[in-house]
Amino acid sequence: MAEFPNLSRRGFLNGTAAVGGLLVVPGLLTACSKTDSGSATGEGALDKLRKQGFVRVAYANEAPYGYLEGKDLKGEAPTLHREIFKALGVDELKPTLSEWDGLIPGLQAGKYDVVSAGMAITPERCGNAIFSEPEFISPTALMVRKGNPKKVTDLASAKKAGITIGVMSGAVEGGYAKGAGISEDRIKTLQKPQDGADAVKGGRIDAFLLTGISLRWLAKTNPETEVTEPFVPQVDGKEQFSPGGAVFRKGNEDLRDSFNRELKKIVSDRSRYVQLLEPYGFGESEIPPQDLRTADLCAG
Repeated sequence: MAEFPNLSRRGFLNGTAAVGGLLVVPGLLTACSKTDSGSATGEGALDKLRKQGFVRVAYANEAPYGYLEGKDLKGEAPTLHREIFKALGVDELKPTLSEWDGLIPGLQAGKYDVVSAGMAITPERCGNAIFSEPEFISPTALMVRKGNPKKVTDLASAKKAGITIGVMSGAVEGGYAKGAGISEDRIKTLQKPQDGADAVKGGRIDAFLLTGISLRWLAKTNPETEVTEPFVPQVDGKEQFSPGGAVFRKGNEDLRDSFNRELKKIVSDRSRYVQLLEPYGFGESEIPPQDLRTADLCAG
């Protein structure tokens, strides 16, 4: 899951962004975040959350990562984060809906405490916020029309077939396609996952590139399509697993560290992880390896 200003779950955030009509400068906001976290008063962010009894989380309404069903916040990230914050003594998640490109700027501006959207950990984003350790990994796949008329299985076969690929605006998949040698005139940008499915069904693109998790979920409501077996794309010879995590405001490192301690307990317990997240399409293959660390992902 192109560059800024568009931001998807797996996209990049660079430079500045507009929030509430104001120009937000990341360096300025992160400098202010130390006061937001309570360091000026000596009260830590987690202590503050425990006293108020809730944590403000942002979601972008993308199933199966974080979405509202009726009045209930569901998905991989809210389910995992609810479990973790309860263990930390904070019983309630208070959700705020955000557009993709508002998630990190809104966090920086203090509109919420955590981004619960399964956001990928990238060096660009690490410059603007702090991430938990990985919550999941997700190989990439292609959504195609039923029967896979072009017989594509991965980006190499897509390039060979000369097909047109769709990617989400701001998502890392655009870089994967370019890295595989697919020409820019064969890469079409779309705003939402459903836009990609609609473009496949309408013949405007031959395949839609996204994580296998997202596409399998999307295919449930788009029966005219099918999803290829997941594959791991490479950029400059490095495998790209799209690890996702929770996102915190700079200055809230103590809160992030407390979160990580509880996260590790769940990730280390394979059966518990699967029991929690299997309803959203996450299984053992999505459990991040123990040696996959956020510090290394941020370093690139």
